[in-house]
Amino acid sequence: MTEQGQSQSFAPSAQDIETLALAALSRLPEPFTRYLHNVVLFIEEFATEAVLRDLNVSDPFDLTGIYNGRPFGQEAQTGDMPPSIHLYRRPLLDEWVETGVSLEALIAHVVVHEVGHHFGLSDADMHALEDMVAE
Repeated sequence: MTEQGQSQSFAPSAQDIETLALAALSRLPEPFTRYLHNVVLFIEEFATEAVLRDLNVSDPFDLTGIYNGRPFGQEAQTGDMPPSIHLYRRPLLDEWVETGVSLEALIAHVVVHEVGHHFGLSDADMHALEDMVAE
């Protein structure tokens, strides 16, 4: 990312998005952080065809992120993969340009939304949590 006041002549990289997502995760309050300490973050250009098919999403630009992991409250089983958040760079960048929302706020929104689904939060709860992690 660039210093405030400087222009950027290229799209934010996967590393830029990862940095913003990790910052958003670090601002989540307890008890969320206790259950997300081992979350693996993936930044990919788009969701795979299999993910899109499983979620019945026809346009890859419609999916900005997804959380994978055992639902909250279920005990981990041997062989479980660690919980993961997948963020999709190109759809995020398109939404950023289309909405004019800051990239930091957009990524925090998607991260909170995905974590919120894992914990079974309502939309109102997710909005309150999002306010907590806003910069």
